[in-house]
Amino acid sequence: MSDNGSADIQQLQADAKAKLDEHTVEMVQWHFNEATGSPFWLEKKSELNFDPLTEVNSFEDLRKFPLFEDEWLRGGPVRRWVPKGLENEPTYVFETGGTTGIPKSRVVMRDHWRDYEMFSHTLPDEYFPKGSNWLMLGPSGPRRLRLAVEHLAQYRGGISFCIDLDPRWVVKLIKKGWMEHLEEYKKHCIDQAVTVLTAGHDIKCMFATPKLLDQLCTALEERGTSIKEVGITGIFSGGTEFTPQWTRYCIEELFGGPTEQSGIYMTPTYGNTLMGLACSKPVTAEEKYKISYYAPQPRAVVEVVSFDDHNEVVGYGDTGRVKLTTLTDELFIPGFLERDEGEREEPFETFPWDGVSGVRPFHEIAQSTTVGVY
Repeated sequence: MSDNGSADIQQLQADAKAKLDEHTVEMVQWHFNEATGSPFWLEKKSELNFDPLTEVNSFEDLRKFPLFEDEWLRGGPVRRWVPKGLENEPTYVFETGGTTGIPKSRVVMRDHWRDYEMFSHTLPDEYFPKGSNWLMLGPSGPRRLRLAVEHLAQYRGGISFCIDLDPRWVVKLIKKGWMEHLEEYKKHCIDQAVTVLTAGHDIKCMFATPKLLDQLCTALEERGTSIKEVGITGIFSGGTEFTPQWTRYCIEELFGGPTEQSGIYMTPTYGNTLMGLACSKPVTAEEKYKISYYAPQPRAVVEVVSFDDHNEVVGYGDTGRVKLTTLTDELFIPGFLERDEGEREEPFETFPWDGVSGVRPFHEIAQSTTVGVY
């Protein structure tokens, strides 16, 4: 990179950092103000050994908070998470986890809309045409994803079709070793998708988890057609199963070549109910299909931190645990350790802040993690 290009990136980074610091202070003031804050944080304030309203002046100051415990999100009353400044807004509740025990719950008003509107602006219109209909090939039920993809389709002028899919049942089948039942359930889900895609609904865009996308392509091939022939041109997908190896297989084998050859554009994403949606740097054969994700700053921040010190960010290219901070007027999460690890990636022009690549289950819990449809 030229010196001028390097200087440009540094300026973009400095601007992004200033914006993040300003946004952090604004969100802390909102969540700890008696008039606008949530009951949870207003009560938690008395347990802290500092005053967030006067002692948080930058993003780094959030390290004064203890790590966020996911147990705080399990069970009710869920309204303790609703900020007083938003208590009259229509409220959704979305769940994450819950394969065993009580799932984590997150209350949402508009964050799932905002996140996907931001994501929409990263999609190339050539492959995700405005006005096109979508297929949501993923979990249904108390999940944010179904409504978020539906809003994405509507925001882009289309209509979203979806299927019935219970990911918790999939995980139970795997844990019980009922593989014959699992195959039938997967077939049931894929049959729904094939029916929608071949019913003349003019669907050009879709969301699918990697495993389901693989099975859909196989099912279409068995019926004498393909993902390209049924009209799909844009796919966004997500999950820890998204590896460079799978991406190469998907592009070269399932799609029939790179975008310019197949006419199908696929963008990986990394997201969850707490963070929103992290976009990927364009995936290319030149970079060996490496996938690097960048959080939607300043609304959410992803750091790759040391396994031994969760306040210490690792060096670029080094491995660490993924640490999430959420900073919206609906939800404040200072320092949540994800069940993932990966490598820290450098900023670039589109996303001038740190990213993470090689996302995979955290090695200390990886063997106890059941991936299911993801």
